[in-house]
Amino acid sequence: MLITAGILGVGGFFSSRPELMKWAGWGGAAFLSFYGIRSLISAFKKSSLEADESGPYSLRAAVVTTLAVTLLNPHVYLDTVVLLGSISSSFPGRGRYLFGAGAVTASFLWFFLLSYGAGKLSRFFKNPLAWRILDMIIAAIMFFIAASLLLL
Repeated sequence: MLITAGILGVGGFFSSRPELMKWAGWGGAAFLSFYGIRSLISAFKKSSLEADESGPYSLRAAVVTTLAVTLLNPHVYLDTVVLLGSISSSFPGRGRYLFGAGAVTASFLWFFLLSYGAGKLSRFFKNPLAWRILDMIIAAIMFFIAASLLLL
């Protein structure tokens, strides 16, 4: 939905208003920096993956959690609506919609493989060292993306 909103014009709206792009970039950079700091702090704690094995969640709980994690993250709006929407406006005619279809397909595959891989790698991340390395990688990525947003 968010990628489609960006492709259909919301991204163009933002890209035509540099002051909004600047504020969106600053807000996203602040959020990602905070998230990077949390990951860095977590990397220095002795922790590992502790999966909840109490049984499956209800459909309602899964949907509400997914919506909260998605829609309360300002970076999702920067990536999908603003960034992809802005990029799509550079393609003439139907190219914009083909770009959007490709972005939606890639997003679906990414999240499908991410959830599938998480199940397969859960045993590996029960090791505190593996968890620590993952937290360090996440922190580095968050700081890198935050810095790139400040350069918009």
